Amino acid sequence: MNSIVKTPWHLWVVGVLSLLWSGFAVTDYTMTNMKNMWWLRDFAQLTPEQIAYFDTFPGWATAAWAFGVWGAFAGSLLLLLRSRHAVTAFIVSLAGLAVSTFYQFGLSSVDPTELFGPGPMWTTLVIWVIAIALLYYARRQTAAGVLR
Repeated sequence: MNSIVKTPWHLWVVGVLSLLWSGFAVTDYTMTNMKNMWWLRDFAQLTPEQIAYFDTFPGWATAAWAFGVWGAFAGSLLLLLRSRHAVTAFIVSLAGLAVSTFYQFGLSSVDPTELFGPGPMWTTLVIWVIAIALLYYARRQTAAGVLR
């Protein structure tokens, strides 16, 4: 006998907040890689040196960044659709985040904290905490039968 599990209220809250969060990340990724100067200069208020930093990313690091942001966006949508595949999408997102973090803080010839200050370090830490929390939440909701 299949029992239908009612969608808990917190799924909608977490799902909408994560969609907004990851939607901003997708927008930032897209605008940065399309070199949208309104976004880079006016909105983000980056200097020409900071804008040029993103041009130094090798293709694989940019791809990892894409997997990170688009995986989180897909995971957020799948969470709202009550799909257990949200877990997989959040794992893909974390893998992309791991590779892009490794490049940014380990392999890049430019130290982002020298160019941007401590912001990237703290932002990356917050992103890690949220990404792990979303994966944990999706796994818990799958185990509870909410995501199917």
